[in-house]
Amino acid sequence: MMSHCHTSLWANPNPVAVARVTSLMRLNLKNKLYYKKKKNNISYSYSYSYSYSLSLCCVGLRAPMGFGYSSSCFDDQHQKQQQQHDVVVQDDEDDLRSLLQILPHDLHENLLNEPKRARLLEVILDLGRMPEARYLGELGGQYLRRTVVSLEELEHAQNAIGDFGGDNRAGIEGTLHRISAIKSRKGLIIGLTCRVGRAVSGQIDMVYDMLQYEKSILFVGRPGVGKTTVLREIARVLSDEFHKRVVIIDTSNEIGGDGNIPHAAIGGARRMQVTEPSMQHKVMIEAVENHMPEVIIVDEIGTAAEALACRSIAQRGVMLIATAHGQQLENILKNPTLSDLVGGVETVTLGDGEAKARRSQKTILERQAPPTFEFLIEMRQRHYWVTHQTEKSVDILLRGKSPQVELRTRDKKFKVVIERSKSYDECEA
Repeated sequence: MMSHCHTSLWANPNPVAVARVTSLMRLNLKNKLYYKKKKNNISYSYSYSYSYSLSLCCVGLRAPMGFGYSSSCFDDQHQKQQQQHDVVVQDDEDDLRSLLQILPHDLHENLLNEPKRARLLEVILDLGRMPEARYLGELGGQYLRRTVVSLEELEHAQNAIGDFGGDNRAGIEGTLHRISAIKSRKGLIIGLTCRVGRAVSGQIDMVYDMLQYEKSILFVGRPGVGKTTVLREIARVLSDEFHKRVVIIDTSNEIGGDGNIPHAAIGGARRMQVTEPSMQHKVMIEAVENHMPEVIIVDEIGTAAEALACRSIAQRGVMLIATAHGQQLENILKNPTLSDLVGGVETVTLGDGEAKARRSQKTILERQAPPTFEFLIEMRQRHYWVTHQTEKSVDILLRGKSPQVELRTRDKKFKVVIERSKSYDECEA
């Protein structure tokens, strides 16, 4: 079943939350947020606009084909009026200049005059190689000049950036840009990846309806698919529209930007910085114990300690929004470090009668515990998401079968299309 209707009700939501979201969905909101900051007598101005035209009302629940729930819409007229969020990437000249200023002067000027600069993804500077620019939607890169990068140019960039953290990452204060270093065995910087950070409005509509359930959501996907961008906008919507107490655990300052004052793109969410990446799990627990959040947002769950911290937080009734290393649910299941996020896997030996009744082998794999995250979303492309109800999908996958999932895509007009009861095997890789 295909639908543009933005209400996939897989679990009984909080009635108060439904009422609050419903009232929000009847409004036409057009807002602009402005953030200005002076640094070195230069004024940087950031504008983030978002537009919602929502006219859907949840008036009842019915069980659809497949699994979970669906909602009835108010009437035929309301069914024709779909949720429309404009995907907007703000092209702020001053914001981009702050990143380009760390580059060699000739590259700085070339990129400022580049017609494709609004789609600039990252600039690569490797010692002894030609500098390279990569753009969104393009395979490979584009060389910026014929001469190679010198050690003096890398030292100039390092002086402009300042110190790198323990994860070899740094940022530019007041922006979302990220600079990552490659070091030699002696600690000398021999390569830089200068990634452009942008506040993108409109991505939230791919998951907006799921936020009302107040259930934890785990995002997985390859690097560069937009996971951090989605976390940033979820933080803003939950804090400013749902009026939740949101705390972001920002280990690399990717979500809230560099500097002590978080970027305006996260709205009213609070941000806790992490001194060392290895301390992320402790800061997660500290946030719950000290600041009474209703929502914790954390990027890049990658260790057993962080997975354990997630379970501890979920057991305290706090909603978790996080990303993890992996591209699909099966990757998480097969990862012994992270499998606890989706319930874990254990080997069970069945009796003869039970094995015969199940028509299976005597030794089988089963889910060990309830999953930490009720929903898991595979971001296979920026506008191609596969959504799992984690518990059901894990159980079915462990039996060697294909679960029913929900496919979320955008059509040619950038409206969100939800296809329910889609076989997992039929989704594009």
